[in-house]
Amino acid sequence: MTQTQVERSRTFSWSDPATNAALIGKTSGLSLLQAMIAGELPPPPVMHLLGMTRLTAEEGRVTVEMPPREYHYNPLGTVHGGVLATLLDTAAGCAVHTTLPAGVGYTSVDLSVKYLRPVTVGSELLTCVGTVIQRGRRTALGEARLTDAAGRLVAHATSTCLLFEIPAS
Repeated sequence: MTQTQVERSRTFSWSDPATNAALIGKTSGLSLLQAMIAGELPPPPVMHLLGMTRLTAEEGRVTVEMPPREYHYNPLGTVHGGVLATLLDTAAGCAVHTTLPAGVGYTSVDLSVKYLRPVTVGSELLTCVGTVIQRGRRTALGEARLTDAAGRLVAHATSTCLLFEIPAS
């Protein structure tokens, strides 16, 4: 017996990421994210790549939404843990970003993820809320909670971010 595969395809486009990168350090993190949300700046390419659909931001808190799709699946028929980790990292890191003044940047030092239940297309819209637990002069600790459409916690993460001055250009 021959198995027939139905091939699927996906096409997407994005804006030059250098547009936003040029503003890093020249505006506050919250202002940069709010400009993206308002459509004044393009979203980063990763949002298009993964199919993230909505971003909200206030100081110390970010929410990102993404419907799980087949193209996120691993060989087991569930959303790949790396996709979920990217969503968690985005929310936790961007939450830290909202607290940074102009002239200060950040980078992730670590990300600790706990997967609590499998995610499939049937999980429907995923909502990831990132918050800042603590922010000091050199490091910040963020967390992110990922829930499915039924409000069940599917994954949790904490992230340490290194804060640094961005030299004026």
